[in-house]
Amino acid sequence: MNALHPELTAPAPSAPADEVLVWAEAHFGERAAIASSFGPEDVVLIHLASIHSPSVRIFTLDTGRLPPETYELIGVLQRRLALRIETFFPQHEQVEQLVSTGGHFSFRESLAARKECCAIRKVEPLRRALAGRRAWITGLRREQANTRTAVELIEHDTTHGLAKLNPLASWSAAQVWDYLRENHLPYNALHDRGYASIGCAPCTRAIKSHEPERAGRWWWENADAKECGLHVTGGGL
Repeated sequence: MNALHPELTAPAPSAPADEVLVWAEAHFGERAAIASSFGPEDVVLIHLASIHSPSVRIFTLDTGRLPPETYELIGVLQRRLALRIETFFPQHEQVEQLVSTGGHFSFRESLAARKECCAIRKVEPLRRALAGRRAWITGLRREQANTRTAVELIEHDTTHGLAKLNPLASWSAAQVWDYLRENHLPYNALHDRGYASIGCAPCTRAIKSHEPERAGRWWWENADAKECGLHVTGGGL
């Protein structure tokens, strides 16, 4: 039985992604949502969901500092898959105060300052995005970073009080890219320029071939601290 909802039988820990999404459709429907930053994993999830869980909503957090290439990809996906993507922005008063007090690059001054920026631009909008939901679905993979090795297929998010589904938890990067190519799906143009993981433009850079996948995110920080605060239980985004 499912510890999150005792009346439901959850997929097995080794269940394939499509089975997890079918279960999400049956038990959560439009009360579940995919949180998308439009990385390769998210594009795979959105495509799978269009087949197996069409009622599931899709939302994104627009921090105000996303690369132009990310907006281009969003537009392509909207047109190609006829998507409705809900967009959540940070509270403008908080951003104005942050920039007025610390400047546009205060997040590079310390880990605390960077987490403050993420809290305003990502964490608070996520709280609003998940209000009223019963489940959220992410593209987290255990292989992405050492902060994500414990990600489970289905978790309970105690912060937001709902189920958290990670259908691609066991997928490798190669599996993700094979799926994209096999299904002729679009992806962020920055990936062809050496960007492996893409977030806000000032916090993202291209990586070298020998570097870990998330080395280009907050590259001035220790690898063990490279999470933005969206995922405080289980894994990270």
